[in-house]
Amino acid sequence: MKSAYTAILALLLAAGATAYSATQDVLTVAVFDFESKDEGLRDLGPKVATLINANLSAEPRIITVERAELEKVLGEQELGLSGTVNPETAAKVGNLTGAKVLVTGRVFKVDKQTVVVAKIIGTETSRVFGEMVQSASQPITELSAELAGKIAKTVTAQGEALVAKTVTREERVAKIKKQIASDKLPAVLVKIGERHFGQPVIDPAAQTELGLMLQECGFKLVDEKSEQKPDIEITGDAFSAFALRKGNLISCKARVEIKIQKRNGDLVAVDRQTSVAVDITEQTAAKIALQNAAAELAERVIPRLAR
Repeated sequence: MKSAYTAILALLLAAGATAYSATQDVLTVAVFDFESKDEGLRDLGPKVATLINANLSAEPRIITVERAELEKVLGEQELGLSGTVNPETAAKVGNLTGAKVLVTGRVFKVDKQTVVVAKIIGTETSRVFGEMVQSASQPITELSAELAGKIAKTVTAQGEALVAKTVTREERVAKIKKQIASDKLPAVLVKIGERHFGQPVIDPAAQTELGLMLQECGFKLVDEKSEQKPDIEITGDAFSAFALRKGNLISCKARVEIKIQKRNGDLVAVDRQTSVAVDITEQTAAKIALQNAAAELAERVIPRLAR
């Protein structure tokens, strides 16, 4: 019965991976305030960012992070929506917001020309691309719309350079196995509570994914009913929430937080991971986001359990 249950879980997870691959060309983009220090242009930076964000939200292959949500998340980390984002801070911002691409830039004057320069940064690869528009007569609304079109074209054309190559489950498990040197692996208990929209769920995706990867790497899983006591306990919380809808696609954001302890109470590690996923149903998008976050955590923490 247990092996049949594991096989069913594997099939469900594979189906989730297929659904993700079908929509992974939809990129999540966060637009930051543009810098505008020139006299007479000081208030244009945030306005340009808002206009570009609005125009990008109409693009079929781009999902934009809501600016109110972006400001809230970054505010909690004492980071602002300023144009000071750079490739060094992009990875942290991407991890906090779930955005794969960041857009920021500058608005300034050159003679009588109003120039708007955009910087497009991949949060996973740190690759940077630039786009620019300028005019002496066009209103800022038209310039912003023109620049947004160029940004959208660059993001979709340079997606492979901006976003890291997708790692499959099989590749992750193979990588973990190579890092496990011990022949005698500890028995592990995994207990991660999960909620979506404030509601508890029956089949926690994060716990299932982490447990399945542990099994595939050779660890023995135990629970409260097992005769054998766990050598390691992995506990934590996971939650997912609706992000936004774009046509038939729905994006959900998830966060998984875990604590790893030995039987004697010694703390092995504390870690967390955020992920965003897109699917045609909210439930599946939420599950995939949780599954992806758990898989990334597994890649980091499982090798530590064998030491």
